[in-house]
Amino acid sequence: MTQGAAPTALVAGFLAHIEGGRRYSAHTVKAYERDLGQWLAFLTAHKGRAVTSKDLSELSGTDWRAWLADRRREGAGPRTLQRALSAVRSFYAFVRARHGIDNAALALVEAPRAPRRLPRPVSEAAAKAMLDDAGTAHSEAWHGARDTAVLALLYGAGLRVSEALSLTGRDYPLADALRITGKGGRTRLVPVLQPVREAVDAYVTVCPFPLAADQPLFKGARGGALNARAVQRCVERMRGALGLPSTATPHALRHAFATHLLAGGGDLRAIQELLGHASLSTTQIYAEVDTARLLSVHAATHPRARRAAGG
Repeated sequence: MTQGAAPTALVAGFLAHIEGGRRYSAHTVKAYERDLGQWLAFLTAHKGRAVTSKDLSELSGTDWRAWLADRRREGAGPRTLQRALSAVRSFYAFVRARHGIDNAALALVEAPRAPRRLPRPVSEAAAKAMLDDAGTAHSEAWHGARDTAVLALLYGAGLRVSEALSLTGRDYPLADALRITGKGGRTRLVPVLQPVREAVDAYVTVCPFPLAADQPLFKGARGGALNARAVQRCVERMRGALGLPSTATPHALRHAFATHLLAGGGDLRAIQELLGHASLSTTQIYAEVDTARLLSVHAATHPRARRAAGG
């Protein structure tokens, strides 16, 4: 075991590792930093003093249960607790390998079960309306072309917002397939449809800033990197303009990519590869979405279902 290493320094080393070595997204690193910071703050209050690396090895089941109970009192739900516990487990895997610090009691801590929440994709009509609307919302034509291109990558290629915004000039012109590095550093090949390539071409043609190989493909108003919040604001505006529900988000376009592929006869394993999911169980949830949609259509349109509803 590394002697004298402060837990805060160990956490800093872990965060640097997942950001630089594992190439986790900035959003994920921030979430881990927040969860681990809250955990260390609890331990300090719980012990009544600054904790040491020795304390990390000696935490008991009672200590772990007290931490989870404290988070619940603060209003943390099952999903938040699952995420926090996952962050702590990842941290221990790091310090076990690098510093010989382990905690046997942690292996016995069970994460609370969270209700399974189905993805809420936008409809095909809504996705088309969003792509059509994105190009008309700005006084600057190139802003509209840019937003259209980003949304086309989300819906037409199933990219996460962070993945679309990580593209650089080196990726242009888009090939028939993009090599994308997603969550957990997993790399996948994503086919690019001709309409998606055309949307990106249209943006590059009117973008007033030079396209450098080592610079972001999608530019903000002043030529810097376009950020995810700008894409979110774009979709928020559309919700009002097009009468879309609050569930219509940039990520809902990725959900729509998967759901519409499945509805069209796509294979779950292939969709898993296209989305970059580590586990098939994550992708299978889209089958539940499609089943729920079919049941809803059946209930709304079948003559006997309508008759029963009308008494």
